[in-house]
Amino acid sequence: MSTTNGGPEPQAMPHIGVLAQYVKDLSFENPNAPRSMAPGSQPPTINIQVNVDATPMSNTDFEVTLRMEGKAEAQSTLLFSFELVYGGVFRVQNVPTESLQPVVMIECPRLLFPFAREIVANAVRNGGFAPLLLDPIDFVSLYRQRLAAMQAAPPSQPLNPN
Repeated sequence: MSTTNGGPEPQAMPHIGVLAQYVKDLSFENPNAPRSMAPGSQPPTINIQVNVDATPMSNTDFEVTLRMEGKAEAQSTLLFSFELVYGGVFRVQNVPTESLQPVVMIECPRLLFPFAREIVANAVRNGGFAPLLLDPIDFVSLYRQRLAAMQAAPPSQPLNPN
């Protein structure tokens, strides 16, 4: 039996639980095959974009989606392109309100990323190319960029009924 001697009750530890993970959308295109698969003299230029979105489902549950889009080009020819929307449902408990958004937008996609990375690598490999092994993503930096963009955007104007 423990007592607190009149002190504050100990707080429960913060917890993130993964309730589900799933592919919401997956697309891979190899529009110039088989020409696009011929050996080239230069390595392709690969562009990748990553976005994170979160939707509350309850006070503790959030759907977090990791959207990854990419394409590889060589000499103005599209070799391949892909789009993956990978989602997860997370239960976030005992996190202070002021820390909830960073936890959901940084830690949850960090947990999703290895699985999304494997899906992209397999899709590219199954399309006839060497697997595309994505570098780890700095979700803290991505979150800060998103905050800066939101603060720089002009406030929304109410609709004018006239």
